[in-house]
Amino acid sequence: MLIQTTYNQACKNFDQIYDEVISTREPVVVTREGYESVSVIPTEELNRMIETIYLFQSQENAIRLLDALQRAKKRTNKPQTLDDLRQNFGLVEEV
Repeated sequence: MLIQTTYNQACKNFDQIYDEVISTREPVVVTREGYESVSVIPTEELNRMIETIYLFQSQENAIRLLDALQRAKKRTNKPQTLDDLRQNFGLVEEV
């Protein structure tokens, strides 16, 4: 559930809002009559959301990511060593 506060309350108590957002990692919505609402959100969370949106812009990439997520949830992937991965992708170093 989103936490909401008014613009006036946010101005008076921003230090508390800041601390709460950082500790809970949950956004706080700030409303102001006659204006669009804004949210206070940790920058790290915002960056994660932007990166996720970017990765899902390509349908091919979205399908690949969702497929990988399903495999991870089902635990059907077998652990591989770094050397195995290099070999599977043709990245074996030539001596």
